[in-house]
Amino acid sequence: MEDAQAYSISGAHLARVRRLCLALPGTSERLSHGEPTFFVHKKVFVMFANNHHNDGRVAVWLPAPPGAQAELLAAAPDRFFKPPYVGVRGWIGIELDPIDDAALAAHIDMAWTLIAPPRLRHARGV
Repeated sequence: MEDAQAYSISGAHLARVRRLCLALPGTSERLSHGEPTFFVHKKVFVMFANNHHNDGRVAVWLPAPPGAQAELLAAAPDRFFKPPYVGVRGWIGIELDPIDDAALAAHIDMAWTLIAPPRLRHARGV
């Protein structure tokens, strides 16, 4: 029963992340490294991570502006973490349980802005 409940919770979080990511221009979703991953054109801007290597987290990994990773980790270590592989490039991990939709949308929007090609950013007025 616990596995079914965990699957249901992670499925709800994935639906939330999917809705926020795919609302942005030029985005698509496909599996990458076994997890749903969101692209703007051919570049990753959000990775969904469901218990990655049994870390117990349902989270997203995404790029952050320079210096933001350290600030977020210091301000809310229960919500943010340095993800494996991409954390060395300044990306942040965000636990999905404690973050509301508005805050999550702001982080996803920033990730999109950092990765999207200039013409898409310009068309969106960013």
